[in-house]
Amino acid sequence: MRKGEAVGRFLTAILAGALLASVSQAQEPTTDGRFVVADIQLQGLQRVSAGTVFNILPVNIGDTLDPVIIRDVIRGLFQSGYFDDVTLSRDGGVLIVQVVERPAIESINIDGNKAIKTEDLLESLAEAGLREGEIFKQATLERISIELERTYFAQGRYDATIDARTANLPRNRVQIRIDIEEGQSSSVRHINIVGNTVFSQQELLAQFELSHPTLFSFIQGNDKYSKEKVQGDLETLESYYQDRGYVEFAARSVQVSVTPDKSSVYVTINVQEGDRYTVDDVELVGELSDVEPDLVNRLFLVRQGDVFNRALVTATEERIVNAFGNAGYTFANATGVPEVKENGLVDVRFVVDAGKRAYVRRISFAGNTVTRDDVMRREMRQIEGGWASTQSIDRSKVRLDQLGYFEPDSVNVETTPVPGTDDQVDVDFAVEEVPTGNINAQLAYAEGPGMMLSLGFRQENVAGTGNRLGASISWSKYQKAVSFDFHDPYYTVDGISRGYNFYARETNFHAINVARFSTDSYGAGINFDFPVGEQQRLQFGGLVEQTSLGTGVFTSPEIADFISTSGDQFLNVKALGHWSRTTLNHGLFPTAGGRYRLGGLVAVPGSDLEFYRLTMSAEHYFPLGLGRRFALGVRGEIGYGGVYGSTDTYPFYEHFYAGGFGSVRGYEKSSLGPRIEDTGYFSQRGRPFGGNLLFEASTEFIFPLPFADRLRGVRSVYFVDAGNVFNTECDEASTRCLGFDAKEIRVTTGLGVTWLSAMGPMNFAVALPLNDKPGDEVERFAFELGYSF
Repeated sequence: MRKGEAVGRFLTAILAGALLASVSQAQEPTTDGRFVVADIQLQGLQRVSAGTVFNILPVNIGDTLDPVIIRDVIRGLFQSGYFDDVTLSRDGGVLIVQVVERPAIESINIDGNKAIKTEDLLESLAEAGLREGEIFKQATLERISIELERTYFAQGRYDATIDARTANLPRNRVQIRIDIEEGQSSSVRHINIVGNTVFSQQELLAQFELSHPTLFSFIQGNDKYSKEKVQGDLETLESYYQDRGYVEFAARSVQVSVTPDKSSVYVTINVQEGDRYTVDDVELVGELSDVEPDLVNRLFLVRQGDVFNRALVTATEERIVNAFGNAGYTFANATGVPEVKENGLVDVRFVVDAGKRAYVRRISFAGNTVTRDDVMRREMRQIEGGWASTQSIDRSKVRLDQLGYFEPDSVNVETTPVPGTDDQVDVDFAVEEVPTGNINAQLAYAEGPGMMLSLGFRQENVAGTGNRLGASISWSKYQKAVSFDFHDPYYTVDGISRGYNFYARETNFHAINVARFSTDSYGAGINFDFPVGEQQRLQFGGLVEQTSLGTGVFTSPEIADFISTSGDQFLNVKALGHWSRTTLNHGLFPTAGGRYRLGGLVAVPGSDLEFYRLTMSAEHYFPLGLGRRFALGVRGEIGYGGVYGSTDTYPFYEHFYAGGFGSVRGYEKSSLGPRIEDTGYFSQRGRPFGGNLLFEASTEFIFPLPFADRLRGVRSVYFVDAGNVFNTECDEASTRCLGFDAKEIRVTTGLGVTWLSAMGPMNFAVALPLNDKPGDEVERFAFELGYSF
């Protein structure tokens, strides 16, 4: 018996004896010291209700009270945690219960914490029973203080101190104050691995998150000790060995020595490598339900004769679980068990338990304050009432991500068993929305265009319906324009979309450093988009456009020749066709998958000009395995325009242009490619004229921005851009026409940052042209801004 229990029983016996001795003259005790309870009186209660006490008491009116019951009464009242003191007495047949309540917690103040958030500390205190309004328990506070100190020690803060105090307040209340001195994280002075013979110390330490101090440790923090880092490195070490055949590898012990000043630690890891094993037999065992064993065997990545590899075993487990999950067995388990044999051989048995097939009872959404449930529900490939398919649920998640309405990596899904059943689940999606509306307002002055005023509106998710709406108006010396467009992605329930647009533009290209000509264009168009499977779409549409050409005082020979041959008024009816395939994992900041497009435009026979325009673009992202936010992105685009029928020259106002954001960063917007003589000024480089052949390519290394790696709305890249435009139909009068020449492809490199700010997407780029030539319009720093809501 423990000392505390002995003392408690001794005090209880004394109290019971005192109670039985306090017999009044109104009722004599029985010969064995018992009496019948005629009534129960409670004294000293303040906040605890009488009903709560009566529920605790193991005695009722009419019961016979004896020493055993008295002991149970006292013990029960103390164990409730509500009281500091309990006294029992008797007045005749009346049992009197006198209590002293423990104080209530008025407030909890925490000061000095930085490494652990106050909200997290208060939550931990509340889980332990310490929250405002609750009964105060000194033992709980002391236990929490010790656990908190251990938590800081596990973070390598060995000089952390916790001072928890209470202050008594009127009306039996207390105030809790916790002062924390977190101290500094101890640095790793040295890591030593003992027992390794196969791999060198240097090779093994290169796998660790923890490292010896380096020149950049003060930035990276990789020399700061914590128990979690050590545990993670031990798991990494175990995986490193087991992925190379050392099945029986084990880290036997870890010793951490702290320097006297608690600023540094020495870490020693003792390992046992064991022998290297080759796979002998691979076997499937367990309960497969109605799934054929041959289908499961095809999923094996572990082969007889291969060196044992734990990563391949884990990957096989995941493939088996996913396969069963796709068949509705949501709770299936698969475990690869190595069984070591003699002569360096190991058998691998995959033990599978399919469980019962699960069906989806309900699909729910949370976090979508703007986007309507039905807009999200139409992206679901998992249906309610059908069996739960892992593939369908994952595909539904990807489709929500691709909408572009939500924060990158914020779409989460949980498959929750329905209580009381063993074959039903609920599928719960949680999202974090981002602004999908954009207002661009500009009032500026620049040399050339002069005063510029523009107002643009675009909403990608109108009132949460998923419809897209855009309108803009602009006025400057360069352009006066009004446009409107609308797109309904689900014009029909089976996913056929419809869009239409109207516009009117008066454009003076001379004002933006392009050739001296202007166009007045008016047009209206409609298009339909047809889904082809999950990832492909076909788009068809038509556009009617009236265009009038105007020339400046000094007209270049190229423009003058075109107008003299083809005229300056054109009514064209254009047919549009477009194919696209998208496998991107996110619509805003993808890190995996691709997007591919092939499009064409043709001015139909009978139009004033008969020409066509073809474009092909592709972009793809490759995860690099260095973390979810590291990836390599490649992009390319080719465009070509030509003529047919009675038209001899491709219309110059339909030319491609290159340079600037979305093209070749490091050059002024639309400044690359062929130029024409500017006869109004003595200019050595002429004016940009564009061309009918476009080539662009780009490679981006995507990485988290240092010091802001947790910001999901920021993307930083190192890029290499290349491209130019060319003209394959150079006019005889042209002196600066540029036919296709691979040597003329401009290449730039630099750093770019995109930030989804509250004001809208902001793009920054610092670029270095690698092969610019005299006359090129270089832009080494560029910035774009929009306003979002």
